[in-house]
Amino acid sequence: MTTWKRTSLRRTLLGLFAAVAAAGSTGCIGLPGPSLGIFSIPIPVSPYYQQRAEENFRWQERYARVPILGPITSGGPPVALDPPTDDEVMMAFEKANPVGGGIPLLYERQRNNVRIIKEKIADYVDPPRFYPLIGPAQLHHAHYKCTVYYSQRDIVGYPVPHVLDDEEAVETIYIDHNHFHMVGNVEPYQTPTM
Repeated sequence: MTTWKRTSLRRTLLGLFAAVAAAGSTGCIGLPGPSLGIFSIPIPVSPYYQQRAEENFRWQERYARVPILGPITSGGPPVALDPPTDDEVMMAFEKANPVGGGIPLLYERQRNNVRIIKEKIADYVDPPRFYPLIGPAQLHHAHYKCTVYYSQRDIVGYPVPHVLDDEEAVETIYIDHNHFHMVGNVEPYQTPTM
């Protein structure tokens, strides 16, 4: 073998050894030690899924639960809890009519100048009955009609660039606020003593 071939072979073997050593020391794909195989390589996940999970949790935590209040006091009609908040109305509006992310320079949608009008359309209490896991209670219903006034702008960039402005867009959303009132002599729960 000539000297040139020997040095070329040495360089190739040295480069191959360096590549194996570098791959083994990265931490993700290691030759010695325990390994998760293909599952040790991180897979990118869109932030959309994280945001959707956080929004679902926030909705469940704030608005999807039915509270249990004390008994209705005598002497006047029961009044419902607070009307829906602007945040609750906008979250219900976005669930019904999502804006979506759009594609910049191709299609985008904007909603501006939002005004919300809330009207109570019904407020009544069901007769007492027994509910499992609660006991004797009355269900108090409160129905609200929420009208959302806004201006909507659609920006289209392809094939013919143009802008569509709807200055008088209106959507109506109905939101129900239900809660329970305990019935009878309600004793607070006390831990048993031993």
